[in-house]
Amino acid sequence: MILNILKTRFTAVLQALTCGADSYLEMIRPSQDSKFGDFQANMAMPLAKKLGKPPREVAQQIVEQLDIGDICAPPEIAGPGFINLRVNDEFIQTLLLKVIADEERLGITATEPAKRKTYVVDYSGPNVAKPMHVGHIRSTVIGNALTRMLRFCGHHVITDNHLGDWGTQFGMIIHGYKNYLDTEAYQMNPVEELSRLYRLVRQKMDDEQNKETAATVLHETAKLHAGDADNLKIWQEVLPHSQDEINRIYQRLKISFDHTLGESFYQPMLADVVDELHKRGIAVETNGAIGIFFEKEEVPMLIRKSDGAFLYGTTDLATVKYRFDTFKPDAVLYVVDFRQSQHFEHLFKAVRLAGTDNVELTHVRFGTVLGEDGKPFKTRSGDTVGLNGLLDEAEHRAYEIVKENDKDNTPEAALCETARRIGIGAIIYADLSQNRESDYVFSYDKMLAMTGNTATYMQYAFARVQSIFAKGDVDAIKLRQSVGESNGGLTPPALFAVSHPAERALALELLKFGEAIDLALRDYRPNVLTAYLFELSNRYSVFFEQCPVLKAEDESIRTSRLLLCDLTARTLQKGLELLGIETVERM
Repeated sequence: MILNILKTRFTAVLQALTCGADSYLEMIRPSQDSKFGDFQANMAMPLAKKLGKPPREVAQQIVEQLDIGDICAPPEIAGPGFINLRVNDEFIQTLLLKVIADEERLGITATEPAKRKTYVVDYSGPNVAKPMHVGHIRSTVIGNALTRMLRFCGHHVITDNHLGDWGTQFGMIIHGYKNYLDTEAYQMNPVEELSRLYRLVRQKMDDEQNKETAATVLHETAKLHAGDADNLKIWQEVLPHSQDEINRIYQRLKISFDHTLGESFYQPMLADVVDELHKRGIAVETNGAIGIFFEKEEVPMLIRKSDGAFLYGTTDLATVKYRFDTFKPDAVLYVVDFRQSQHFEHLFKAVRLAGTDNVELTHVRFGTVLGEDGKPFKTRSGDTVGLNGLLDEAEHRAYEIVKENDKDNTPEAALCETARRIGIGAIIYADLSQNRESDYVFSYDKMLAMTGNTATYMQYAFARVQSIFAKGDVDAIKLRQSVGESNGGLTPPALFAVSHPAERALALELLKFGEAIDLALRDYRPNVLTAYLFELSNRYSVFFEQCPVLKAEDESIRTSRLLLCDLTARTLQKGLELLGIETVERM
């Protein structure tokens, strides 16, 4: 909030000195050390090279033309040309009062209508014929967090779960269903039996001595795609069972989609897509196959094999066309792991060759979930860890922690609900707090820790505020309303005591919330928001230790600190909500 205001004030000065002021505005940042002020503007040095002047002279020129007297104390020039800025306490108070009065948005203004965009966010996308596993958690929670943040900023977001419901995995299920089905087991638990069939056929296909199974699976897949009645019947029977299981996981994660359009939805469109690209000369035929060739690349994007079969890329091209025609997006985000990087490079190039340049296409790629051994996370038996089991274990461990710390004989249902929120929140946050392009090591112990950069730490900070208000018998809503009624929410009386360093640091951090969301969306990195929430929790922890709240020295300071506590809790709650994480009242 303050940073954006400062950038606005600097803009006029920089535009008078040079063109391309935006790059220099990015050099206004929060100070790393409070002794140098609250913010620091470092553009004088690079600007001096461009203007052919000494940096301090340029810094002085900027300061002399800068109109920020209502925001900051007089700027100070340090070293070779750093401009140090300290925000006026009165300005902090004024902004805080506006934020407190804004129940829903905490003072964060939505993107102005003229700049709002329509986004299609493609995420999760599991293969339907097999259970969701740990690898699906990253796409699912990253996509959900980006969706929530974009919508909060006022953009129109359309979510589409592009299910893998038509590929080779169904040929495996069909082959297993025809040859190895345990009818009784299937009737009792169809999903579990289908999973067994998938694993069995996979094992047989991986056996180099058994090439017959692999060939049979490909044959069954081809028959399905050709409309074979028996294979279609099996596909139609098993598909709902798999989808039900997937939907149960989404319900646990509190995630829903606007559209769930699988590969099968686009199957009727594939031949037309290939024909159109071929007629336009974008795709060419070589030895009976059709592909799209790119400059300086030997490997083409194959869209039809010589035997007439279509490929993954063909489906994605049909999907792009459908989305462009139906949703009219300004941007399409594909939240898919890094192993698909070349595929999306080719897909985006193909779309550009087809003549679409005005839609942003972004591969929001991410790394791998690793085990303690530094290898992809597996069970002890070597199988990929199922997502349902992962969530179960997180909730179980959270329950043990909650039960052990319960001193009030909390009802069992309440304990279970708290454990659910903590356990699932821990998994979501552990993923989102990583740089999405990096691999990370999965650890229940670390993600459920009460200290450090974990959801549990944030939830604990929120719960601690609730305990203060409960202990003091303070109604937070009435407290906020009384501020607005007595003050109009405009002229700051002596409501905020920001003289103590811990109070001031917390107040400034609270006013950075909107900027954290903007930065997170700039390159689609939710870890920017988690880093902000972690820093806010740290600031609050120091404040809590150093500044008595209920036992403050006088009533005005008590009110001030209660308001800071309440705003901290509301900011943590909204920030976690944007990440898809729920808070808890007690821990």
